[in-house]
Amino acid sequence: MARLLFILIFGGTGIAILVSLGTWQMERLAWKEGILAEIETKIAADPVDLPASPDPEADKYLPVRTSGEIGDRALRVLVSQKQIGAGYRVISALDTGERRLLVDRGFVRVSEDIPAPPEGEVTITGNLHWPDDRNDSTPENDVADNTWFARDLDQMARELGTEPLLVVARETSFSDAPVTPLPVDTATIPNDHFEYAMTWFSLAAIWAAMTAYFLWRTRKTAKGDTA
Repeated sequence: MARLLFILIFGGTGIAILVSLGTWQMERLAWKEGILAEIETKIAADPVDLPASPDPEADKYLPVRTSGEIGDRALRVLVSQKQIGAGYRVISALDTGERRLLVDRGFVRVSEDIPAPPEGEVTITGNLHWPDDRNDSTPENDVADNTWFARDLDQMARELGTEPLLVVARETSFSDAPVTPLPVDTATIPNDHFEYAMTWFSLAAIWAAMTAYFLWRTRKTAKGDTA
């Protein structure tokens, strides 16, 4: 009897802990989905003029529209696109006459040449972004070879003589082919809470099955049937 009670307490406690962890992850999922919905709404809002002193927290993803001349140089940031393969993000300077900032013009395949910038004034519609491309395994940018592995805004700004301010293009007033805009979205923001929840609930189900088995086995042994 004592052994059955121990199995019940031990098994029940484990199941309760695992279910509570799964429930917590489902609550986190609802919270994260709310955050992502807010970001998507902000991204798709009507564009505004560039703020004088943008804030990396409050103005991240802010839709803006600005005009100016694109500089001759283009920085190449390695990136991979699903079903397309490896390519570069093309980063150039935009001179508005009053300020110089960075523009992420979009994606071009590795095999294709980056086109010369258009002449004269152009209009860029996009979103302000302070990307977090770098992690522990990201190589250092090879500035001399113009091969960048992360959009380090301070380093890029020094290289192109701009503010450390980036507009990721969504639409342009000119054809930049073969470069195609690669606008910001929420696809790169991790949201694995559902998978975590399913893992905890699956472990709870396994724990419950094991508890039921040990209860059955213990009762069977107690009756003298060990077959």
